[in-house]
Amino acid sequence: MKIVIAGAGEVGTYLAKMLSDENQDIIVIDTDDQKLANLENYNLLTYHGSATSFETLKDVGVSDVDLFIAVTPYEARNILACTLAKSHGARKTVARIDNDRYLNKEQKAFFIQRGVDHLIYPEYLAAQEIINSIKRPWVRNWFEMVDGELIVVGVKLRSNSIFIGKRLREVSGITQYLYVAAIKRNRETIIPGGDDIIMENDIAFIATTRDHINDVAKACGKKQHNIHKIIVMGGSEIAEQLCKLVGDDYNIKIFEPDNNRCQELADLLPDCHIINGDARDSELITDEGIKDYDMFIALGDSSETNILGCLMAKENGIEKTVAQVETLQYFNEAEALNIGTIINKKLLASSRIFQLMLDSDPDNAKSLALTDAEVAELIVKEGSKVTRGDIRDLHLSRNMNIAGLVRDGKGQLVTGDTRLRSGDHVVVFSLSGSLSKIEKMFN
Repeated sequence: MKIVIAGAGEVGTYLAKMLSDENQDIIVIDTDDQKLANLENYNLLTYHGSATSFETLKDVGVSDVDLFIAVTPYEARNILACTLAKSHGARKTVARIDNDRYLNKEQKAFFIQRGVDHLIYPEYLAAQEIINSIKRPWVRNWFEMVDGELIVVGVKLRSNSIFIGKRLREVSGITQYLYVAAIKRNRETIIPGGDDIIMENDIAFIATTRDHINDVAKACGKKQHNIHKIIVMGGSEIAEQLCKLVGDDYNIKIFEPDNNRCQELADLLPDCHIINGDARDSELITDEGIKDYDMFIALGDSSETNILGCLMAKENGIEKTVAQVETLQYFNEAEALNIGTIINKKLLASSRIFQLMLDSDPDNAKSLALTDAEVAELIVKEGSKVTRGDIRDLHLSRNMNIAGLVRDGKGQLVTGDTRLRSGDHVVVFSLSGSLSKIEKMFN
């Protein structure tokens, strides 16, 4: 697949590195030589130029590009670049935007007519991920298919889980209603086999159906507790989107040190309490009643600050914390610190684009962002390799796993005897670098 990425900023650079591991034909465009130089050691090409230049688009061969991704810091430039790329023959285009006004369904036809097939707003994706944590505080990750008929959760397992110390095949014998598709252990995601033993502090990615989600929570040793009062550290764009999406469903207090931003938020978010101050100030948060709150969400500019803020909240008795960690080398460390849910815009955006590369429906598929693996929803095509035998006879790569499927509107788990059919919606776990294998199996 030939892919052009316009913009070598944080999102574009991460996408380029991730996709280069998938052995795709990647070209990155930017006007900043230093940003392009940072990509020299990866399996891709770079081009110094503007993505809104006809000459640049011609030079990179946009007429035969399968996917054109515009992720510069400038929304208008991204939209224009996609329009030009589409007019020159690009098959599919994606533009990063920085507001929620364009996400309305009635706007979709407008952008498609202008050559923009898909819009990605990373801050909006992050807010949606946080809402999952608010609604289901016992999980680290949440991924659902076809209106929740099949669900995959990421759960950190403690000593009170019935899985601890058991081999995977033993788990299958005592819990028919779930399937352990992957495990994250010691900062690495693995696709487990029947002889692998589940250990304390593993993050298990478990597939189940809608009717058994409470059974999964019980088996994992988790109790559902309702969230009512939330502290948000940092009045960022993600915080703004979060509050807009939840409205007055929760009692939310935002701490923001910049007075001008506080005034903006007070006008935009009348249902929230805006405090001009730093949520790391122990005296301030004590005065504001931190011990009465159920959840702490750290959305500051610094990954380190967000991690420390969550640790401080834990010391004050807040059970559920969420941290935005944009520095990827801190991501796994933050998970190991028992902070809770970790949010990263780059991972969320790349997960959504991964869905687009597999021709899945981005309006239905939910993102599950991992540092070294991907989760995708695919629709089985007529005559594809995965329909030619039972799953046990397909000789799937050790780097991928079929976690479950939705057939005729009903979710179900898979066994070795399951045979996939055309039209099945299937959720697949794959380690990084497995995209080409997935495409061969399902197309």
